[in-house]
Amino acid sequence: SSRLMWVRLAALVFTCVAFSVAAHGGYVSGGMGDWSIFCWAFSFAGTLLVLVVELMGLQSRTPVSWTNFPITFACYASLLCLSASIIFPLYFLKGHTGQSETRDHRIASTVFSCLATVAYFVEVSLTRAQPGEVAGYMATVPGLLKVCETFVASVIFVFVSDPVSYDRHPGLKWCMAVYCICFIISAGIVVMCVGECTGCLPFPFARFLSAYALLAVAMYLSATIIWPIFQFDSRYSNSSSRPASCQYYHGLCPWDKLVAVAVLTALNFLIYLADLAYSARLVFVTA
Repeated sequence: SSRLMWVRLAALVFTCVAFSVAAHGGYVSGGMGDWSIFCWAFSFAGTLLVLVVELMGLQSRTPVSWTNFPITFACYASLLCLSASIIFPLYFLKGHTGQSETRDHRIASTVFSCLATVAYFVEVSLTRAQPGEVAGYMATVPGLLKVCETFVASVIFVFVSDPVSYDRHPGLKWCMAVYCICFIISAGIVVMCVGECTGCLPFPFARFLSAYALLAVAMYLSATIIWPIFQFDSRYSNSSSRPASCQYYHGLCPWDKLVAVAVLTALNFLIYLADLAYSARLVFVTA
């Protein structure tokens, strides 16, 4: 539709401006700067690809399911731009006082990143399946939840690996195993749906989704309980309270990252719980 095309064009312009301004005069560097630039550039390139395929009518020639790919990409792009909208000002505007051209460039990148986030969320809302509508799995609520599950797990991986914070106790290693196992399976489901490979499974896909969601809920529930105990309980850790040195860190200090992992673990538990509710309803309603 024309409305969807204009939303995609807006997202294309916003992401282009965000990474162009940051790269030109923002003087960003380091891992977080590279991550922000990647989020905007990746979203721009993917949106440009979607627009070209749609405008030239090449949907039937693509090697992926075009009923699933655009909304899957838009959902990932919205989460990427959202993360950049939070991380970029946290690392490159926080504590940056005074008026300067560099600061103005960074503010502009942040503003356009927020606008791109809104544009992608609008695209997802326009293309997701409505009640009673026949659509691809990734356009349904469980499909979109799979994208959120994999993205949250990816952010958790970033926080637990710098510095490594899961090797001090077997309980923390179990939490890491939960993150990895659930991420791999959820990512595999997304790939199978986009690649139209779900029919290759030797068992009903809907029942597999419901069984996996139940397993993931149980595993993430254990991680939601275990991670805070072994990271913040004084009996098992020396980081029960925020160190005074954290105020001197540029961005997030190691203790802040531990708290972020605890919050993201609980968030992913709630996402998997919602996924279980929708998947169970899908199985029992269609059975």
